[in-house]
Amino acid sequence: CAVCRLRFTQDVPGEEAISAYYQSPDYISHSNTKSGVVNKLYHLVRNFTLKQKRSLITSQTGLKTGALLDIGAGAGTFASFMKASGWSVTGLEPDETTRQKALENYGIALQPSKELFNLIPQSYHAITMWHVLEHVHDLHGYLAQAKKLLRHGGVLFIAVPNYTSADARHYGSSWAAYDVPIHLYHFSPFAMKKLLLKHGLKLRSVRPMWFDSFYVSLLSEKYKTGTQNL
Repeated sequence: CAVCRLRFTQDVPGEEAISAYYQSPDYISHSNTKSGVVNKLYHLVRNFTLKQKRSLITSQTGLKTGALLDIGAGAGTFASFMKASGWSVTGLEPDETTRQKALENYGIALQPSKELFNLIPQSYHAITMWHVLEHVHDLHGYLAQAKKLLRHGGVLFIAVPNYTSADARHYGSSWAAYDVPIHLYHFSPFAMKKLLLKHGLKLRSVRPMWFDSFYVSLLSEKYKTGTQNL
């Protein structure tokens, strides 16, 4: 879009058909795989990034514990970590197989994503969407509902790839975070600000996620050259 600078993937699969694209054993947020150098590195830094996210949430909400909604919880790692940290956690995940893995691995019962629209308004101090919004067909519906579910003074945390980043410019069409067709939308900081304003939400701050950029660059290097290259 020449006005808001949001990019989108054209002719994407529907909500039912797209689920097949998530079944790859290499899709780490669902499979939790440790296969390969890149995924081993991902697991190596994960505990550190979990603590980073918890620190961000406590600093921005001013709370050490509270009610948290994790949308797109994947295999349940973050939801389980926050629950162990004393937070009351509701986790949503669309894929039934992945929800079962979360129950088996962490003992946490995630709910289907459709339950988002059945939750009680103004129930959560924090709502997290870690690399989720780019996957959502109903982009505006999710944001409108997230706003309804936040308590007064609550904070929505959104992590998305930034197609204006240095690594995106470097790798061009080989940039792994385009990840078509499962990434339906592609954001810039400007596009995110415009989108949030449309829903009456204020963009408080923009932060980099350095490890995510490094992970994406490792994948991009393989896509571009055919081999792993640290």
